[in-house]
Order: sequence, then C-alpha cells, then structure tokens
Amino acid sequence: MSEAMHAGAATDSAAGAVRLARVESVPLDLAAHLAAVEDDTAGAISTFIGRVRDHDPHASAPVVALEYSAHPDASAALRGIAERAAAGTRAVVAVSHRVGTLQVGDLAVVIAVAAPHRDEAFTVCRAVIETIKLELPVWKRQHAADGSAQWQGLGG
Repeated sequence: MSEAMHAGAATDSAAGAVRLARVESVPLDLAAHLAAVEDDTAGAISTFIGRVRDHDPHASAPVVALEYSAHPDASAALRGIAERAAAGTRAVVAVSHRVGTLQVGDLAVVIAVAAPHRDEAFTVCRAVIETIKLELPVWKRQHAADGSAQWQGLGG
C-alpha cells in the first residue's frame, strides 16, 4: 500500500476542518474517529458506520465477504470530499474507508463529525457518505456463499 493511502494528518482552521481522512487496510476504530473530532465548541457529534452485511439483492447467495480495492490517490480524494462537505461550516471531520477483504460485520467506512449544533453535524456527515458513494475511487467485489463473486457499482 502506498504512503498516499496512509496519509491522514489534519489541519484545523476556524472554519470546517478535516482532522483525519485515510484509506487503509487495518480495521477501523470508531473511538479513534471520535477522539479526532473532540472539540470543546462541539455540542453535537454525528457518526456513520458502514459495515459489511450478509445479504444483497444482487447476490446469488448470502454474502460472506466484500473485497475493496482503491486507487493510490484515494486518501487524497477522501480528504477532498471531507473538506468540501465541511466548507463554510464549523464542523470537524474524521473519516476512513477500509480496503482489503472484509468479513460480514467488519467496518468498511467510519465517519465522525463534530459541530456546534446537531443539524450541522448531521448535514456534513450525510454529505460525506453520499459523496463517498459517488466519487471515491474505491471498488467493491462481493463474495457469496456459493463461491460466486461480482463487482458492484461499476456503472449503469
């Protein structure tokens, strides 16, 4: 895995800030994301956890694993997504996406957003996950119990 995939150091400002943004192959830790957005001005913290589930309407059998792969610049792209979502707000963001083979129940995405008020925290958190789904250069291959595997989200 390239150094870019592990990049994640953050910058803070008076406006929205990204304190952690990385694509990595190690298990994701919600507590680390919550600690990254800790801020005395925050009256709200919104989180999103995307985990591997055991089913999908497109799978031929129960899902047993997901295999994620990423472009080498995925961490930089993730940072850009988080920065755009937080722009013009007082929110602080920590976000990670996992790559590699994940089993049912494993965390694939973790987002924590702290803000002075709940609406801002919810809005930024939702913007981050929705944009990840549309723009992050990460690809998913779904493995089913019958041995079949198929790529998900590759167009049309």
